[in-house]
Amino acid sequence: MGVKILTFLSFCFWSSTLGHISYSVPEELPKGFVIGNIAKDLELDIKTLKLRRARIFHETGEYVDLNNEKGVLLIKDRIDREALCGQEEMCTLQFQIILENPMEIHSVTVDIKDANDNSPIFVRDKVHFKISESAVNGAKFILDSAVDYDVGVNGLQTYRLEPRDNFEIKLYKQTGGSKNVEMVLVKPLDREKSEHLSLVLTALDGGEPQMSGTMQILITVLDANDNAPVFTNPIYKASIKENAPLGTVVTTVTATDADQGSNGKITYSVSSIPDNAHGLFEINPENGEIVLTGNVDYEKTNTVEISLRASDEGGLVDSCKVNIVVTDVNDNIPTIQVLSKANSVSEDTKSATVVTMINIRDVDSAENGKVQCLINDNIPFELKFTNKNFYSLVTDGNLDREQASEYNITVTCSDEGVPSLSSSVTLTLHISDVNDNAPVFDRSSYEAYIVENNSPGLSIFTVKATDADWNQNARVSYILEDSSVNGVPVSSYVSVSADSGVIHAVRSFDYEQIKDFQLCVKAQDGGSPPLSSNVTVKILVQDQNDNAPQVLYPVQTGGYLVAEMVPRSADVGYLVTKVVAVDVDSGQNAWLSYKLQKAADRALFEVGSQNGEIRTIRQVTDKDAVKQRLTVIVEDNGQPSRSATVIVNVAVADSFPEVLSEFTDFTHDKEYNDNLTFYLVLALAVVSFLFITCVVVIISVKIYRWRQSRILYHSNLPVIPYYPPRYSDTLGTGTLPHVYNYDTCRTTDSRKSDCKFGRAGSQNVLIMDPSSTGTMQRIQSEKSILDEPDSPLEQKPPQNDWRFTQGQRPGPSGPHMPYGTQIRWTPKSGTRATGGPEVAMGTGPWPQPPTEAEQLQALMAAANAVNEATATLGPGTMGLSTRYSPQFTLQHVPDYRQNVYIPGSTATLTSNPQQQQATAQQATQQALPPPQVSAQPEPPKAAQTPASKKKSTKKEKK
Repeated sequence: MGVKILTFLSFCFWSSTLGHISYSVPEELPKGFVIGNIAKDLELDIKTLKLRRARIFHETGEYVDLNNEKGVLLIKDRIDREALCGQEEMCTLQFQIILENPMEIHSVTVDIKDANDNSPIFVRDKVHFKISESAVNGAKFILDSAVDYDVGVNGLQTYRLEPRDNFEIKLYKQTGGSKNVEMVLVKPLDREKSEHLSLVLTALDGGEPQMSGTMQILITVLDANDNAPVFTNPIYKASIKENAPLGTVVTTVTATDADQGSNGKITYSVSSIPDNAHGLFEINPENGEIVLTGNVDYEKTNTVEISLRASDEGGLVDSCKVNIVVTDVNDNIPTIQVLSKANSVSEDTKSATVVTMINIRDVDSAENGKVQCLINDNIPFELKFTNKNFYSLVTDGNLDREQASEYNITVTCSDEGVPSLSSSVTLTLHISDVNDNAPVFDRSSYEAYIVENNSPGLSIFTVKATDADWNQNARVSYILEDSSVNGVPVSSYVSVSADSGVIHAVRSFDYEQIKDFQLCVKAQDGGSPPLSSNVTVKILVQDQNDNAPQVLYPVQTGGYLVAEMVPRSADVGYLVTKVVAVDVDSGQNAWLSYKLQKAADRALFEVGSQNGEIRTIRQVTDKDAVKQRLTVIVEDNGQPSRSATVIVNVAVADSFPEVLSEFTDFTHDKEYNDNLTFYLVLALAVVSFLFITCVVVIISVKIYRWRQSRILYHSNLPVIPYYPPRYSDTLGTGTLPHVYNYDTCRTTDSRKSDCKFGRAGSQNVLIMDPSSTGTMQRIQSEKSILDEPDSPLEQKPPQNDWRFTQGQRPGPSGPHMPYGTQIRWTPKSGTRATGGPEVAMGTGPWPQPPTEAEQLQALMAAANAVNEATATLGPGTMGLSTRYSPQFTLQHVPDYRQNVYIPGSTATLTSNPQQQQATAQQATQQALPPPQVSAQPEPPKAAQTPASKKKSTKKEKK
């Protein structure tokens, strides 16, 4: 651009004539440059300018801005004169200054002065010419004109051609002010000297500093061509409608050449075209048809002038002009622009008040640009024409916001073209409220109920008032009017929420003190001045069962005892006394009923449910106690009911001394009975807890033993023989005619054990415990051997200290029995231990258990054998030999003539036939476990062998 900004104040001037103000500024000024003081030119101060809301309305681009703080016009955007006005000599910006209160419009024109910011340019940088060497002096060659977008002195001024040996430049002015450039031959060409020439054409403007543009001219010298093409008309005229379809033929130009052959072939081309018409038209180089190639808009370009060129093969040319006129078509709808709009209007606005100003514009011409505007009907507004393209929307009647709070005003504008085009815009106008309506309650009076004994702050009732106004004018506040209730300000009873109208209780009400009262509530809106209305509210207090009955008689005192005397001669229905009670509540809350709660003898007295009279219900007898204590409960009918109790002491006696002695310990009896009841309940709870605990423990133990037995029953553990220390071996040489070996064979579960009598020839064991039970207890207590599953199966024999000598062994002498008998004991549960196949004792698992029949048969055989074995024993001495030591007496050895004790069983074998029969019957039943006996002193334990020590050590490790 290269334009230096000088002191522009010399370019700026203003004039104001009949409301029109003009300024002049150069183009390309920086943003924010001050154009002029509009406040001063309008003869307004800055404060008035701001109060009247001065602003700019632009019909075209927004290049100018108004600073209300300083009252000056500023450059809003860089102004390019060439882009704004093109090649026009006069370039102006027109806009309006709009003022309100009152509404005024002032037109402002800003003249844009040109600056030399554009250099001349050529459409092409190179052109080619073919010129015959026979061309004569004065032959003209048309060159492309340069274009300079500046105007006046800054525009294109002259051309310069270099070198100037054969040609010179001549300029010819055209009707539009532009200049045609012709290159004229001044010296004949000689192809033999120079076949190709290169010239430079320079275009210069008149600005400061001067700017230029260049184009290179390349000339090829040809042989002679002495006839140039000639157009039939130097100027052609044509017209075309805007928005014509592409490809439309605008006109056709024709040129002729008298030469023959290639020198007579003509080619058409465009030599120059306006900048606003580039790309709109093309010419057919063969036939000269001008065709439309772009969209033509009348509003942008209404006339186009094109320069054409006809050239032959010899390089001779001719030129002509084509003037194309663009005709208007109604293709633009009217545009509606709201200049000043009031968003809201007060409902008390007077008629004919300007609400909105509208600008209407249609860029079409003639009838197509004439516009008529209307608004919708049945609204209190009117659209008035003010001046060119401006309309005002004014009020046309009274406004009422309560009927219509806003209006949607549709402005429709139509042009007069054929067909007519129209556009519309809808304006939303809100009606602002005026406080012209007082609040209104939904009822003329109210009644509210509250239950007594309420908590302070409880919500009693809500009054509601509505206001037809809006916003602050419709904001209702509730105020409690000053009044008194029984000489007390009503504000000490209730309060009213100013926002919600909720009436709250300030205190707790008591129906017995106040039953109802009235108050006055005022509803006031927030307008200025405020409007209000009043309403009366009556509050009724409802009774609540909050008072228990009070017993008036008999009087309850703690200092002395009052008793009613009933003579023993009293008959049925005798009136003892009457319980008198009152309830300060009302209604059914005060209905009282009486009933006897507790009495020493309920069959003697009764109380009337309605009157509280205590009467006898039977004849008093001498058996009746002197002192009678009655507890009467008095209950009201409220929900929930309340009650009171009274104790009536009655003395059944004929004389006072008798009564006095009986009533001295009443208080003690009561305390004693209360303590006794407490201890009985406590004892019952403790016993119940212990019983349940014992049951749970017993069941747990039973379950645990059952689970252990189930685990061991199915095991394949070997049977381990056990020799208790109270058994002694006789070595088969005693005095008894038959030798028996009593072996106890036990499984790992000591409760499921078998006792068997071994076969003849085995070891003989004598039971040392007279009761036959200590041995089994000893066997059951010593489980160390059985607890070790991998211990040796052989048991070491008893210690020699426990064996009888040959002289001490009891029993008859005789041959040994050639047979043996086994007796197996089964526990009370009825199940026996099972095992594998029977093997020799101490060498294998427990034998297969026998059946009940086999067991009975073996038991009977054993009893017979014992009977035979003891037949020879004498009474008292049992046939003992003198070989026994003196210490061994009958008290140490059991009488085998009478009984045989089977270890682990309560069965006893005897020689008595009747006892044998009883024993056999007992064996058919399930054998019971050995009975528990008192603890007896244990004999010394046998000395441990290495095997038994090993088993004991394993158990301790486990």
